[in-house]
Amino acid sequence: MERSEHYATAEDGTRLRWTSLGPAGVPGGPPVVLIDGIGCAGYIWRSLEPALARRRRVLHWNYRGHGGSERPSEPEQVSVAHCARDLLSVLDEAGERRAVLVGHSFGVQVALEVHRLAPGRVVGLVLVSGSAGHLLDTFHDVPGASAALPYWQRAVEAYPGVARFLARTVIPSEATVRLGMAFEVNAKQLAREDLQRYLADLADVDSPLFVRLLASAAAHDLGGHLPQVAVPTLIIAGEKDTFTPAHRSVAMHEAIPGSELLLLAGGTHVLPLEQPAACEERIETFLASRCAGEPPPPPEATA
Repeated sequence: MERSEHYATAEDGTRLRWTSLGPAGVPGGPPVVLIDGIGCAGYIWRSLEPALARRRRVLHWNYRGHGGSERPSEPEQVSVAHCARDLLSVLDEAGERRAVLVGHSFGVQVALEVHRLAPGRVVGLVLVSGSAGHLLDTFHDVPGASAALPYWQRAVEAYPGVARFLARTVIPSEATVRLGMAFEVNAKQLAREDLQRYLADLADVDSPLFVRLLASAAAHDLGGHLPQVAVPTLIIAGEKDTFTPAHRSVAMHEAIPGSELLLLAGGTHVLPLEQPAACEERIETFLASRCAGEPPPPPEATA
């Protein structure tokens, strides 16, 4: 399969890079859109993207200021809402009326925000290693993680050059890789090279932009919207996830009517890299059984 590269224009003029893999209009059903976590540029889908594209069109795009997408002209135009509207711009440019949204980490919030803004464009949801909002409230289940964010943001914005240097030096360093392999991921399931690439993408994002997006994710919450999610939904979580603990996924499952939940033993925050076969098998089953057809879309939500 050959991946094609394209660009869409966001509402504010920001140029967004997106790619398409796999054939359009195949019996496998509606297209799938892959939605990254903060600081990621698509590597998390290294195995899942080509696997899904065997049967359907798979779209992926870079958040503003990530990968091949431009930074916005106005620094404050970085939020969950901007990312959700950007996804709709990509769908328009791709000529796709509706799609299944597959989000990882922060991408779960973006997928849910798209559903809130335009439910008629969402065929189904696959929510991996994420939460409905307040992203930092349960980070490592340590109280006060979100309280430290304003101080970090002020420091980064006051000294952006220093912040960029530290991010590009510390995040991909050997020490960080060793700590990650020891405490944050399942070293028996994740190749060291995969973590190194994951961290390299994270370090490449401009620090002030990263912290603004993180602040938006920390404040954003769609917990009250979950009972209104009336599309097929699959939630996947790792039992050892320290970034968004599994109980956040269990709470989403309990709040979304008719949702399915898959808890993977030994899995951490980077499930699609650690257990790609298990993720692929369950997602394919979900797509075939619950998202193969396209029923009439519900009325559009009002902002």
